[in-house]
Amino acid sequence: MGDHDTAHVEVDEVFAAQHDDTGDTESLQSSSTSLRTSVLTYEWKHGRRYHSYQSGNYSFPNDEREQDRLDMIHHAFYRLLSDRLFLAPIDPNTGLRILDIGTGTGLWAIHLGDDYPGAAEVIGNDLSPIQPRWTPPNVSFVVDDVELDWAVSTPYDYIHCRYMAGGIQDWPRLVKQIYNNTKPGGWVEFQESANTLYSQDGSLKPDNAMVRLMDSLALACDKIGRTLDPAPSMKKWAEEAGFINVTEKRFRLPIGNWPKDARLKEVGTLMGVNFTEGVEAFTAVLLKDILGWPQEDVATLNAAVQTAVKNGDAHALFDFLVITGQRPE
Repeated sequence: MGDHDTAHVEVDEVFAAQHDDTGDTESLQSSSTSLRTSVLTYEWKHGRRYHSYQSGNYSFPNDEREQDRLDMIHHAFYRLLSDRLFLAPIDPNTGLRILDIGTGTGLWAIHLGDDYPGAAEVIGNDLSPIQPRWTPPNVSFVVDDVELDWAVSTPYDYIHCRYMAGGIQDWPRLVKQIYNNTKPGGWVEFQESANTLYSQDGSLKPDNAMVRLMDSLALACDKIGRTLDPAPSMKKWAEEAGFINVTEKRFRLPIGNWPKDARLKEVGTLMGVNFTEGVEAFTAVLLKDILGWPQEDVATLNAAVQTAVKNGDAHALFDFLVITGQRPE
């Protein structure tokens, strides 16, 4: 599909049919919307499909191409953490009730439910109903906006929040809501890259297209009040919300297949694909709609980013931060 000046909408008939008259619809209803009129309706713009529930809160697509990218990112982060889904000192098999905020395709929640059948309940929430229907018996999904007031009847033992940069307007408020809905003694975990690229050997120059991309995306996110770089502040926000035993661990997240270490080479290769295949999704709304760039300028930057990653001359890195904290007993 080509670009559209105005978005048009389509209803996800498959999802609607799966959830019609089964009781699932009621469980998926958000406090602020009807599933039929909003959640199951998608918008098309720039040739890509976007959510329309709370339209504009999330600036990236939700179509199959984007879902494939998100699943790849899940694997990259899992491998980066040495095949661990979480670093918090918990054992889900002890009947924990777990929430995955902004679950996306739901792969983290499904992975956890498979690996820990003793987890009592793993719930993933998201603005888009793109999660699979068939899941482990202890996994379920709801469509909701975590920035609205939470209406949770039972607090969670563990709340997981990953890869939400650029999607949240008021992080301190969200962290406080997480605190209020965590059981005493329960844990929170944030996993997010600090979105400033650098190199340890000086090979990443300021005029590299990847640097220009991140700078431009950060500018657009600042303009809509949804920071692209929450990670450096998350430890402070967690402590201010009341969490104790807050720790921050840093991991080097390479872009490209240049690392010598086999595991980091695998991670870097996936992250390189993330840039080359995902750059169009990153820039469509933020650079065209928010910053007002002409299409040809966006296309030029996208192509330059793809070339820079494939060249592999710049040994670019992000810091990947994992912040854990505990609600006092």
